[in-house]
Amino acid sequence: MKPKPFNRRDFLKTLSYGAGALTLGSALGSIQAMALPQGKKLGIALVGLGGYAGGQLAPALQETKHCYLAGIVTGTPSKADEWSKKYRIPDKNVYNYQNFDEIAKNKDIDIIYVVLPVSMHKEYTIRAAKAGKHVICEKPMALNAADCVEMIEACKKANRLLSIGYRLHFEPHTQEIMRLGRQKVYGKVTGVETGNGFRYTGDPNAWRLKKALAGGGALMDMGVYSIQGSRYSTGLEPLFVKATEQKTNYNLFKEVDETIFWDLEFPGGLITKGKSSYNNNWGYLNVTAEKGQYSLQPAFAYGGIQGVTPQRVMNFPQINQQAYQMDDFAQCVLQKKQSRVPGEEGLRDMKVVDAIYRSIASGQREKIG
Repeated sequence: MKPKPFNRRDFLKTLSYGAGALTLGSALGSIQAMALPQGKKLGIALVGLGGYAGGQLAPALQETKHCYLAGIVTGTPSKADEWSKKYRIPDKNVYNYQNFDEIAKNKDIDIIYVVLPVSMHKEYTIRAAKAGKHVICEKPMALNAADCVEMIEACKKANRLLSIGYRLHFEPHTQEIMRLGRQKVYGKVTGVETGNGFRYTGDPNAWRLKKALAGGGALMDMGVYSIQGSRYSTGLEPLFVKATEQKTNYNLFKEVDETIFWDLEFPGGLITKGKSSYNNNWGYLNVTAEKGQYSLQPAFAYGGIQGVTPQRVMNFPQINQQAYQMDDFAQCVLQKKQSRVPGEEGLRDMKVVDAIYRSIASGQREKIG
């Protein structure tokens, strides 16, 4: 069942329905520039011009109100030329990995968005902070929780803000899921089942399939969304995890995980079930509460997210998640306030990921943290 067409009057009515919501009101209240003063647009430099930067972030930066695409960092000269022409980026704002640190002198660039292989997240987040720039780091935050701690400390030492690329925290349907669970609208949450994955048919030599570069496979790439779903739909932090791994294509996934299943144990005895895969098309978040069930499916996509509650089909607008995410961070920088998805949020997920891998190795229930 698809929601009916949505207009601005419906949107404002929906906001009234969620008035006082824990997160929905705060997120949608900042929708683009509805009630925010127009000020300086901050310059963002994208570090790493792969598929996500080119397919999502750069186009989103054409829609943002508080930031813009000011610079790029790439090791590929042909990409530098292509992007410079396409987005009218001046030569002085184009960098490579050898001269990256010179970005400290560039007043056009306020924020650096790290969109590199996971193994490079720590290095470039720390270097960006030392260069005096605020940082958005794409998920997963780092190879492990210990690296996340170093990144957080480096940004604090440099007095720079750090945010993780959790775009869904700015998405209306996801915000409603957070509200329903945390405010116990349908009573206490008694169960969560969530899965995220796709059938990988891409380059067999891609960095995502190299353990040294990616840190892991589907769990690092897709499973973080499922972990997030269990956490933000309950408002709780898990204490223990028990996980198992399944692999069918040993040649393609010889270095990284293909499919992983896990149970997260939360305070009060709540157990949620999650899974991730490079061999299954999953993308759902189902929440069971004392007075009914509600869910999102698709739950983690770039668009087209849909949800239902015991009472209705969620009728929220589809938004450009990346544009909202980057605009919100720009506002945080301008207002000198912490992002709703700071480095600590990425650290919490990586503590869970580390524990999942320990559980698979040990065959035992493992403590998180």
